[in-house]
Amino acid sequence: MAKPIKKILNDPRRAVHEMLDGLVLASDGRTRRLPGVDAIVKAEIPEGKVALLIGGGSGHEPLFHGFIGENMGDGAACGQFFAAPAPHIVYEAAKAVHRGKGVLFLYGNYAGDNMNFDIGAEMLADEGIEVRTLRVTDDVAAAPPERMHDRRGIAGDLLMIRVAGAAAAHLGSLDEVERVAKKAMAGLRSMGVAVLAGSIPETGKLTFELADDEIEIGMGAHGEAGISRQKLGTADEITDQMMEKILADLPFRKGDEVALLINNLGATTMMEMLVVNRRIRQILADRGITVHRSDVGTWVTSQEMAGLSISLMRLDAELKHYLDMPSRSVGYSSLEAK
Repeated sequence: MAKPIKKILNDPRRAVHEMLDGLVLASDGRTRRLPGVDAIVKAEIPEGKVALLIGGGSGHEPLFHGFIGENMGDGAACGQFFAAPAPHIVYEAAKAVHRGKGVLFLYGNYAGDNMNFDIGAEMLADEGIEVRTLRVTDDVAAAPPERMHDRRGIAGDLLMIRVAGAAAAHLGSLDEVERVAKKAMAGLRSMGVAVLAGSIPETGKLTFELADDEIEIGMGAHGEAGISRQKLGTADEITDQMMEKILADLPFRKGDEVALLINNLGATTMMEMLVVNRRIRQILADRGITVHRSDVGTWVTSQEMAGLSISLMRLDAELKHYLDMPSRSVGYSSLEAK
């Protein structure tokens, strides 16, 4: 019988509410919580700005609510653990960030999120607020290229929020922000590997089971099935498998410049990720692919799931311009590129 997962919580049923209170306090006045709903927004949003609303289920911290800030999201609609935010939360959050130029919805491609954000968009349309939607579909393990619309959104969410957030802060039209975000999404590919399960705080139970000597290549952020359950190999062997799938999917080619993101799924050490980074850079150098920017850290988690994901985004001059802008939020900060 599996042992219950230990958590430092009060009432697990109130963990999301208390977490959001703590998150707002950690922002030192740069965000505020909306009264009566699980949503946070920037404390100050200029008039005439195109708004970027992100969101999804909690339990993936710092995604999404930790990515509200400079050149990132303007607001986040938050669901319970691994559950989509309700339509009225989406509606209230979008109303709070709207400044007259429309709202871009950006979130991971999951059925519950799709349905509830769409309902929220319909409610906003009734009030004359224009909404565009872009679903992140970066997980190459979830479906073949001809079914991109069926792919899950995983750690590539962060790169998308950074590009779309910077574009929304500096472009004057919803059309232009949507254009930049779609271009970024077209060149984004990710894959994850899990070695140990995460848990649901409200139940203390694991989200899936793996034998002690097993891993799953391509597993989703909630434990959704990947492409291969196999014995644990070396870091280089695992990295080679993942990179082969990622590079072939776009495909990435000699001469490409990319943003590289290595993401901790919750309980993986920096040591392990840096060992993987070493192998990724060898592979990319051998292919003639240049890394323009890299991020190695904890961005999109599944509680204490052990494992990591690799994301590559193909860049052009415009995407580099927005990705290089400084970002500042509780969950992610970067300096402007030199």
